Amino acid sequence: MPYSRVVVTGIGVVSPVGNNKDEFWSSLIQGRNGVGRITAFDPAPFDSRVAAEVKNYNPSDSIPAKESKRMEPFCQFAVTAAKEALTDSGLDISKEDPHEIGVVVGSGIGSLGILEKMHTVLLTKGPDKFTPFMIPLLIINMAAGWISILFGLRGPNLAVVTACATGTHAIGEAYRMIQHGQAKAMVAGGTESCITPLGIGGFCALKALSTKYNDNPQLASRPFDKERDGFVMGEGAGIVVLEELEHAKKRGAYIYGEVTGYALNGDAFHMTAPRPDGDGAVRCMSLALKDARMAPEEINYINAHGTSTELNDRIETLAIKKVFKDHAKKLPVNSTKSMTGHTLGAAGGIEFVACCLSLKHQMVHPTINRTHPDPECDLDYVVEGARKAKVEACLSNSLGFGGHNTSIIVKKLKS
Repeated sequence: MPYSRVVVTGIGVVSPVGNNKDEFWSSLIQGRNGVGRITAFDPAPFDSRVAAEVKNYNPSDSIPAKESKRMEPFCQFAVTAAKEALTDSGLDISKEDPHEIGVVVGSGIGSLGILEKMHTVLLTKGPDKFTPFMIPLLIINMAAGWISILFGLRGPNLAVVTACATGTHAIGEAYRMIQHGQAKAMVAGGTESCITPLGIGGFCALKALSTKYNDNPQLASRPFDKERDGFVMGEGAGIVVLEELEHAKKRGAYIYGEVTGYALNGDAFHMTAPRPDGDGAVRCMSLALKDARMAPEEINYINAHGTSTELNDRIETLAIKKVFKDHAKKLPVNSTKSMTGHTLGAAGGIEFVACCLSLKHQMVHPTINRTHPDPECDLDYVVEGARKAKVEACLSNSLGFGGHNTSIIVKKLKS
């Protein structure tokens, strides 16, 4: 039995640079920076005091008040982005078999905020004062659970947790489910909200966050730049609706693109560092191309993981050059994280949305803040501003702590 073809029919986003797809895209094209000094709490005691926070977000705009109170922000972001994606897709759930529509949405960390609050309650009031909702508020799978509950989606339901590779893995696994006939449509992506004292403190202890630009936050996220000194934590959600091609065509849906390749593997090397030779990322991109039955030369845009850390940017650049060889120098490669910060488990979802919008608008957004070129990061990172381009096929990379690698390819639909 041949595999089903899978297309993207809806997108939704909550991000530090816009809380819907139009605001998000406008900000990316303009190079608008979402990084600033942390406002969620007093960051003065911390080595890193900057983050890319979601702004002007009101969950009641998209979620009933009763349900919203039973969600932590990572779930709220996911539900809001899912609602936009479903509306954008035009998929009328009341006219569909709900058992054929599922959800794969994950998060890297879930809610640290409720842990902090309940730990304070434990110390000051005792364990009998815990909220009975603590565990449902905390656990990562509740983002997928709430989307299923609120929209009546009774098909496959899964939460992926693979650190910073989560969003891409979620979309890739949803793609596989439709390919194999387990669903007609899937809501998929990643979400994150851990700009809290525990989140910032933990990553500071790892020496992973930028500390050099506390007095000038807008310069802190600078992928592929020689002066980078760590990533900037972000938050948000990127959610898409994937659909079996014939199902989408039958109802006249707008199609952003077709998902044609997906791969995942492990470095088996180190808890937080990639292999120095980039072999894991090399093999992952190569496997995605093989899955898509595409030659490297057929890719004409890469949305890189591009975290603004010394190791990631250098090794990912090396891996791209190994896979694409001479073609690598002709490829626009950008990092959405230069504006959104690193949204951890949401990053792959948000960046996949950016790829879909690049296909629609035939434009590639810039990588901002690369003002001191690193000689080891020597590709075309689209630093001069947004660029009109012939975008036929995009590859997006996500790499996570634990050595998780994943690559996904989305291209313009061709009959």
